[in-house]
Parts: sequence; structure tokens; C-alpha cells
Amino acid sequence: MSTQMTMIALRRFGLGARPGDIAKVGSDPRGFVLAQFDRRVEILLDDADLEPSHVTAAAVMVAQQQLRLARLMPRERVLDVAQQAVALNSRTANTEQRAAAQAQRPLTDMEQKAIVQPPMQKAGRIRVENFVDEATVRFRHQAATEAAFPERLAMFWSNHFCVTARGMFRGVAGAYEREAIRPHVLGRYAEMLRAVEQHPAMLIYLDNIYSFGPNSAPGKKQKKGLNENLAREILELHTLGVDGGYSQTDVTNFARIITGWTMAGLSTPGVQAGRFFYHAARHEPGAWSVLGKTYQDRGMQTGLECLEDFARHPATAAHIARKLAKHFVADDPPPSLVAKLEKSFRETDGNLAEVSRTLVTADESWAPQSRKLLPPIDLVVALSRSLVHRVGAGEMLRLANQLGQPLWQPPSPKGFADDDDGWTNPSALNERLRIAEQVARVLDKTADPRQLAEAVLGPDMRPETRQAIARAETREQGLELLIMSPDFQRR
Repeated sequence: MSTQMTMIALRRFGLGARPGDIAKVGSDPRGFVLAQFDRRVEILLDDADLEPSHVTAAAVMVAQQQLRLARLMPRERVLDVAQQAVALNSRTANTEQRAAAQAQRPLTDMEQKAIVQPPMQKAGRIRVENFVDEATVRFRHQAATEAAFPERLAMFWSNHFCVTARGMFRGVAGAYEREAIRPHVLGRYAEMLRAVEQHPAMLIYLDNIYSFGPNSAPGKKQKKGLNENLAREILELHTLGVDGGYSQTDVTNFARIITGWTMAGLSTPGVQAGRFFYHAARHEPGAWSVLGKTYQDRGMQTGLECLEDFARHPATAAHIARKLAKHFVADDPPPSLVAKLEKSFRETDGNLAEVSRTLVTADESWAPQSRKLLPPIDLVVALSRSLVHRVGAGEMLRLANQLGQPLWQPPSPKGFADDDDGWTNPSALNERLRIAEQVARVLDKTADPRQLAEAVLGPDMRPETRQAIARAETREQGLELLIMSPDFQRR
């Protein structure tokens, strides 16, 4: 068996080889990748220190409420009201303990002088702390996981259904990935689609919380109307694709159907703040036609019926198949591979485990050329994983930012670019060189670049790579050449 297939298993379908991983692949690279499906529980990132998204959202809303109250009443009363709100809308001991500690601590001089400032600081602190907690667990898992292919799938789907970690709910982007993406990576596409589109992070990101049926009672009273952002992106990006055959009328009618899909606030009866809430009063009444099918008005259920139909649409199968092939194999993937993935998607009713198996078992996926450049976050993970570069989440976030791919902060609802053109401009390549120099300086001083290259790139590394590393004048230079080599930068 060629060691090229071993490296494809570890790099194209993984996150990079760690020292010792080449031996683990054995004589069956495909089997090595497929066996990782049995470790799917690792995808979930269960960690007691991570809070559910609705708890974080509620805590931010409480802080904002506290800010409003602080302008109207003494701080002692503010804390009393805020404590009550936290108790009503939180369900984790961690959050309640933080709230209790906040309420009981003595006033600082600054708080005595400006009682409006603490709640502002608190809201920001909640967002930043939860964002860093989520990033820490994610990066730590990626550096150590034995289920690298399922993790790659989670990263792919998180970018496909992206939200952004900015603004009021910065702290929920990681929780969104854990709650809406990861449980469904090897499940049915329709189930992931529903989880994503009903998650408050998506409803906020694509403005559906501001969408009112023009003929609903609140819409008439407040003179508010439709927001089509979520409906458009579901059709254009999440399901059928830009060439999927839908019209502007389909977008508008679907936007009407999903009016009322929003997030519960602190005073929403019967629903915890920060969770999905169907606000029936905002819903636009009526029967509407989408993609040639007329949907009778059954409230929230009508939107779910639409999502099921979109998930089964032939254009969705074609769109997803091409995106998967492009992500894992080549910017211009073999048509035969796309056809196999499309057929698997259609015949299994969007069973993503079976579609992923088709990707792994297809001969086209194992072409020996390394065709794809590592995106920045994948490169940062590879540095941690392959070179045993043990750094904290803060440093990894800084490196990803420096390379142009800040975690959970895509430039648009399209997500980050999935082709080499997005990462090969001269400025981006210069940043990669700068980071290679930085990492080479701080790696373990006992690391021999020649031995490390053999351990993580295998005996089939390019002769010119091996020769360049062997001729390096210093250890640091040898490590830089290893990191910047096509063998390391591509998969």
C-alpha cells in the first residue's frame, strides 16, 4: 500500500498527522477513516463548563435590562431585579453562582460614581468569556481527537450554515455549533436544517426576529413588515443553491410562511428566554405557493413542511454534493464524484452518514495529488496537532485572525471561501510565512525538523521538501521550511 493513501487519510480526511499516527492507519486507509464513524459521540463536545446558548442569551438580556433599570433607579434595586430575572431565566448552577457572586460583592468606587457602567461591562464580559470558553474546548478537542474526519465534517457544516460571533450575542456562536450542527453531522440533513433554522442564533443573524406578517395584528399596529433575509439564504445557500430554480416570489412567500419564528425574551410566557419561540400573533395568515406547491396555513408546522421539501429537492442534493466534493477533494471536483454524492444523498433521503461514506469510498477522493490549500483555521489546528504546538485558545484565535479567518466570524452568510483563491493572495501567503517564523521560534528546542517531517509527512514527502529541510542552516529555519512546504500547507 502506498503511504500516499495513508497521508490522504490523515490530511485530506483529517486534521493532520500527529507523530505516531502514520502507524495507526495500517494497511487500510479507507477503513481507518470509516472506523471513525463509531466515535461520533466525540463530535458533541460535551463539557460541563460550556453553557447552553439560551442561558448565555438570557444572561445578556438580563444585563441589558439591568442597564435600562440603572438609568431609572438606585443600584441596590437594580441588583435585586436582575437577580430575580436570572433566577427565572437560568437553569444552570454555573450561571446562578456567577449571578449570586456578582450581586453579593461590594461596590467599587467606579460603581459608586457611575452605576450605569457595570451592566454594560457585564454584558460584554458574558459575551467574551463564553466565546473564549467555547473556542478553548473546540481547539483542545481538535488537537487531540481520534475522530478527525467527523470533526472535519462538523467544521464543514458549521461553515455551510454559518452565523457570526459579533454583536449582542457573540457568546452563543460556539453553542450554536454544538447544539444545531454537531448532533446531526452523521444524521439526516433535514434534521440539521430544522435545528439550524429554528436556532435563535440563526434567527438573529438573518433578521427573522424582525420579520412581521404585514397583515398580522402586531404588524398592522407597529407598521412593520416582512424581512426576507432568512428565507432567501435558506433557498440560495442552505438548500437549493443560487441556480436551484426558485424565484423572488418563492422567497417572499416563504418569508411569509416563517413569520413568527423568533426568540423568547425575558417576559415571554411559558418559554425560557433565549430559546426558539413561535410568536403566532406575528404570523402572516394565508396559503402560499413555494416552488410550485401550495402550502395551507398551519402555523409553525407549515414552515417545517417547507424545510422538509427543500431538503428532498433534487437541486439541494446537487448543491450539497458539489460543495462536499469541492471542500474535500478539489476546487474543480471530478463530475463523477459529484454524481456519486448526489445519488447517495437522493437515495438515502439525505442520510449524511451514508453520503460521507460515499465520499470516503469513492476512488476519485483518493487521487494522490494534494490539491487543496489548508484554510487558516485548519492550518492553526495542524500546527497544534502535527507539531505539538501547545498554545492557549487566545493564541490560536490570534493566529487565525492574523491569517484572515477569525473563528465563527465569516464575512457574509456564504461563509468563508472554500477555494484556494480565497487564501493565496500575496498578503495571505506573507502572513503564513510570518506565522511559520513565529512558531519555529517557540517550538520545543529539542524538536529535530528532519525527524518531525518524517513523522508527520511520511516517507512520500516530496524529495525537494526533504532536501530543503536537511540543508537548513538552523533548527528554526528547518522548521519554517517544514511548515511552509506544499506537503504541510496542502492536503
